[in-house]
Amino acid sequence: MAEFEKTAPNQLSTAEVLVECLKAEGVKVVFGIPGEENLDLMFALKHSDIRFIPTRHEQGAAFMADVYGRLTGHAGVCLATLGPGATNLVTGVADAFLDGAPLVAITGQVSSEQMQLTSHQYLDLSAMFSPITKRSKVVMRPDTVAEICRLAFKYAEAPKPGSTHIDLPKNVAHMSSPARPLRKQQPPKLYADPASVIEAARLISEAKSPIILAGAGAVRGDASEAVRSMAERLHIPVVQTMMGKGVIPTDSPWRLGVVGIPQHDYIIDAFDEADLVIGVGYDLIECAPTKWHTHPMKIVNIAGLPADVNQLYEPDVEVTGDLSDSIYQILRTARRDDRPEPTAMLEVGRRLREDFDELAESDAYPMKPARILKDVRSVMGRHDILVSDVGAHKIWIGRDYPCYEPRTCLISNGFASMGFSVPGAIAAKLVHPERRVLAVTGDGGFMMNSQELETAVREHVPIVVLIWEDEHYGLIRWKEEEQFGDTFGVGFSNPDFKAYAEAMHCHGYEVTSAAELIPTLEDAFSHDDAPSVVCVRVDYSENMALTERMRERYGK
Repeated sequence: MAEFEKTAPNQLSTAEVLVECLKAEGVKVVFGIPGEENLDLMFALKHSDIRFIPTRHEQGAAFMADVYGRLTGHAGVCLATLGPGATNLVTGVADAFLDGAPLVAITGQVSSEQMQLTSHQYLDLSAMFSPITKRSKVVMRPDTVAEICRLAFKYAEAPKPGSTHIDLPKNVAHMSSPARPLRKQQPPKLYADPASVIEAARLISEAKSPIILAGAGAVRGDASEAVRSMAERLHIPVVQTMMGKGVIPTDSPWRLGVVGIPQHDYIIDAFDEADLVIGVGYDLIECAPTKWHTHPMKIVNIAGLPADVNQLYEPDVEVTGDLSDSIYQILRTARRDDRPEPTAMLEVGRRLREDFDELAESDAYPMKPARILKDVRSVMGRHDILVSDVGAHKIWIGRDYPCYEPRTCLISNGFASMGFSVPGAIAAKLVHPERRVLAVTGDGGFMMNSQELETAVREHVPIVVLIWEDEHYGLIRWKEEEQFGDTFGVGFSNPDFKAYAEAMHCHGYEVTSAAELIPTLEDAFSHDDAPSVVCVRVDYSENMALTERMRERYGK
């Protein structure tokens, strides 16, 4: 590739062209860690107006890009070098892939002439990333970099969004490139076939007890207002998945609750009553139909893409196109004026609220999960953002945390990776600096990416982290107790989290009674100079208490 060697000072290198392409895509920030093989790209970024945020681990960079993409709808970008730097990206990239978050990962690589050899730190990164991305390409020629970049963003942001990967060899990055950024196209809106709209409206009109199942696609498709209109105008109750929380507000009379926790919960009673399920942006990966498909029922699937199917999810009609438009078209012809109110289903929602309210009254310490969530909700505004890690606390947040708007309770429930919350909260605060952002994590998940607190300190990102401490991998302990009546391999010890936070130049707090949590959180949110870390002891005996209540009621 001698014709691409850099010879004239006014020529751009491939790395510089790639940065120009990122600018053309609207990229404002890149998260990552530099290495020897991506130095050309690093210095191209240095001379651009794109903000580069060095993280303390590549996994943290990928989770930041993941949440940045969830909140903006535009692909977040993360960067790593080859070998171990690239493998460290994998968990966050896979999370974005399965959760439907737009993300572009860029890795450095050995020189192209070394790829056929046994070479220091060389892995076939394109092959490694292919199963966890929508597209993975190596820039083998400098003149292809703009095409590869444009397609990476196009695939990442197209329905269903997800992760893509660009691998840039060291020698190619340094070569001159004649390429220039390709024009970013506005994807056209796709509208549903009128025949499918008419058939969906007919099934909805004729159903005795329909129920709406709103998933992550309804959030990504900005269909919240349309879903609320369907519920209110046709008097159809709404169940949300964990990643669909906020599509309908907690204080709506048509909001029942959330499906997807491992236990057989009250919400299944609503599906027992249903003869029609209206999936709106529902993705099987969020919550398998085996959890709610309790008897033969008809299914209407409203989504931006054709549905994935299995034995329990075979839609009778698919309405495929822009979600809001599809719903409003259905509302033009669907009629349910002569149908009785869904009293039995609405009773399920009331029962769940009563269950939460009763548990949330406890003044005990260690604190009950419901009481913690009640207190958290009291200090968070309707538009403030909670980022949940993965663990036993995620089940309680998914089930019981009151949520009023989409994208204000972020839960990874496709890939469901621990370590998501702290870096995710940093990205959320960068996107919405005017909002309170709270990372809720267990002590296990916190220690997986706690190093990113230094990133938040350095970058002046004043998030608050709330650690639920019980010195166990709580969700696995819960499952072991359910299945074996015993536990094994799930216990550990912790540092002094208050001292740990202060050693990292954060504000540290230790809550010692239930009455302290609200004032402590308020004080933590008052700081705008650095992150705050609040540790509270949690009583996870409530896990098995919930299991036993469900077993007594349902025998499962």
